[in-house]
Amino acid sequence: MSQGQGQGQGGGSHSLAFRVMRLCRPSFNVDPPLRLDLTDIFVGEDLFDDPSAAPAPSLYAGANDNSDPNYRDRFLLHHFSDAMGLSGLLVLPQSFGAIYLGETFCSYISINNSSNFEVREVIIKAEIQTERQRILLLDTSKSPVESIRAGGRYDFIVEHDVKELGPHTLVCTALYNDGDGERKYLPQFFKFIVANPLSVRTKVRVIKETTFLEACIENHTKSNLFMDQVDFEPAQHYSATVLKGDGHHSEKDSPTRETFKPPILIRSGGGIYNYLYQLTTPSDALAQTKAEGSNVLGKLQITWRTNLGEPGRLQTQQILGTPATKKEIELQVVEVPSIINLQEPFRIKLNLTNQTDKELGPFEVSLSQNGSYGERVVTISGLQSMVLSPIQALGSTDFHLNLIATKPGIQRISGITVFDTREMKSYEPLPDLEIFVDTD
Repeated sequence: MSQGQGQGQGGGSHSLAFRVMRLCRPSFNVDPPLRLDLTDIFVGEDLFDDPSAAPAPSLYAGANDNSDPNYRDRFLLHHFSDAMGLSGLLVLPQSFGAIYLGETFCSYISINNSSNFEVREVIIKAEIQTERQRILLLDTSKSPVESIRAGGRYDFIVEHDVKELGPHTLVCTALYNDGDGERKYLPQFFKFIVANPLSVRTKVRVIKETTFLEACIENHTKSNLFMDQVDFEPAQHYSATVLKGDGHHSEKDSPTRETFKPPILIRSGGGIYNYLYQLTTPSDALAQTKAEGSNVLGKLQITWRTNLGEPGRLQTQQILGTPATKKEIELQVVEVPSIINLQEPFRIKLNLTNQTDKELGPFEVSLSQNGSYGERVVTISGLQSMVLSPIQALGSTDFHLNLIATKPGIQRISGITVFDTREMKSYEPLPDLEIFVDTD
């Protein structure tokens, strides 16, 4: 329990005054001092075990009259700090202490009547004020405190889940009838700062249709944090799997491994821990995801506890992946023959997908004539263009294209383009496709 100082406003004297204390679990971060006696250094404590040895008065200059030259009372308690050598451990601090985002601020508030007469009809309000909003924690307007006797008090506890960074003010107000019947208003303000307990840095890598998300969590507090839960909540159409390194074989085979999951320790003052997630999208939802052009992956839910169990919880903002380029249509290669012979026609299977929410087409598929390879070694066999029927919204169609190779070896199929005959619009050509042409 730590004590906070408040600032009051309003003219005149008041019978009532607020006293505020923060309720929280204790923390121990005290370095015990080394206790010694100078005689032990310069003479040695065994000197006085000899009855014939005379003490050296100069070594005890400034000592009180009750000094024991044999130092037999070194373990006697003459001061509250002598018990453990801890100076002021049990003294309440004069501030709220460190308050971090994601914690629950719990405060014990006492309104005291320091006058010699009773006050009546006391309306008490407690609010948390931030730069963005004002949150009401207690309001006794509908059921005022009937009276607080002279020298008495009224106590209550308020709680607030801290969700904003920066300066906060606990505003406590009282409206009451004084001893002479005068209605008085007392406001008091208790200020504190909310800091960020940890930072989350993310990296995103995309390999084919799989996305990997790395989250690095760094501890900015002066206390060790024990991560109870670090879960990734994927966006729509995504599923997430956390990837872990291979552990010891005894850990793998342990039946309690899934039942009891020990928390992960992130040490104070800059300790870090990395998490890796694999995100996948079902094939039937992939086209819709690309059509929407959304690059939102999801968000992290993080819960932790401090050394003595003080809980905390944070939720990150939406984590964004690689910006998605919204394409109206997508042309893909589905199948290529395993054997392609020189001067013999062959067929490749293609797929054309409409990634919009409206019907597109008809289309015309052909080989562009502005290629950069000079003489084209792979050309269309037969008609130089193919007409495809319109494709419904988010629909697709498979078709075959007849080609013929005029040179052996490793060759490229390039320049396959799609033209919308209704919109009079050409789309980006299919990426070059390498094939091997056999002479047999």
